[in-house]
Amino acid sequence: MLFAKIEFINLLPFHIYMKKNIKSNQQKAILEYKKSYPSLITNKFKTRKVHSAFISSIESRNEKFLDLGIVAHDEVLSVLLVPGEQKEDYQSKTSNALAKVLDLKGEVIIGDKALKFYHDYPNISKIDLAKAWQKKYNLPFVFAVLCYNKHETQLKNLTKKFKKSHIKIPQYILEQYSKRSGVSKQNILNYLKKIDYDLGIKEKRALKLFLNLAQKKGL
Repeated sequence: MLFAKIEFINLLPFHIYMKKNIKSNQQKAILEYKKSYPSLITNKFKTRKVHSAFISSIESRNEKFLDLGIVAHDEVLSVLLVPGEQKEDYQSKTSNALAKVLDLKGEVIIGDKALKFYHDYPNISKIDLAKAWQKKYNLPFVFAVLCYNKHETQLKNLTKKFKKSHIKIPQYILEQYSKRSGVSKQNILNYLKKIDYDLGIKEKRALKLFLNLAQKKGL
């Protein structure tokens, strides 16, 4: 199974879980990580170069997915809009679409660089897009869903016991991510408390609403 890995902090607990649960050499040979950012991974999945990945919500129409995603129930800190001249972030189709759905204009910044920006520039005006969505619709926001086009049973077996609360992040991995992103270890841990992964009824309703609103905008 070819699995594409979004190389952002928000999926760190999931990747630690996957690494621990792929025990046999045979499984490790089957599961291949292809690291990149969300929009490129979405393109790889859409062209069937990979079998499974967390796919940008805006691109999840008509795709099969498990009850796992990247979810924010309030502020997320890593998907921001700086009011002003409109500028999209090439790394995320969903975040760009969310800004348009919310009728907000400015520069979209996503991922680890957005988290660093949030902490480095506290006095610069910025809008947390997940928080803006929650305030307007009283729903969580689903940024991505775990889609698949092959190996459904294998993927379900691998992920069925994943629970964020059970994952402990080793200090050496925190150090690596902190050094790479420029975000302190404590800020990484605080940030991960804002991320959820379960897609329940409310999350699926939120996803459906977002896709409907995006479609009305021609997205």
